[in-house]
Amino acid sequence: MADQTTFRSIMGNYPTGVTVVTAATAEGEPVGLTVNSFTSVSMDPMLISWAIDKNVSTHDEFVNQKGFAVHTLAADQGDICMLFATKGTDRFSQVDWKTSSRELPVIAGYSGLLECSVFQTIDAGDHTILIGKVEDTDDSGKKPLLYHQRTFGAIPDTFYEK
Repeated sequence: MADQTTFRSIMGNYPTGVTVVTAATAEGEPVGLTVNSFTSVSMDPMLISWAIDKNVSTHDEFVNQKGFAVHTLAADQGDICMLFATKGTDRFSQVDWKTSSRELPVIAGYSGLLECSVFQTIDAGDHTILIGKVEDTDDSGKKPLLYHQRTFGAIPDTFYEK
């Protein structure tokens, strides 16, 4: 029988990349949060997905916007990961960012950037899944930030040794 403690343990032991997803409110204010529920969905059209907890204070801002930006964080951006995972702080006053031509907040220093229009939202229990159509991309070539058991870091060079 499935239980939440074991489920949480299994998911916590699954290593993932780390992203920060950003959007602009109807008033043009930037919002963002750390997300590790990010995945590719389709190549044609290019689609990605991520999920947001319905209890997050910015849930409605993300769900009701026309677009969002997914930043795959670079190995040296653990501080940004933690900042955007922290509640009750002015996140954007503490990072270097700009507004893109698609009017999305873009944080500097990322490994990769996907600017997306909202393709579909799906009600999924205590989360909403957002599927984005990738409209613009940028790959900085930097190594990505990884997350495993509450620890952040780069892919070790030894990982690629045969």
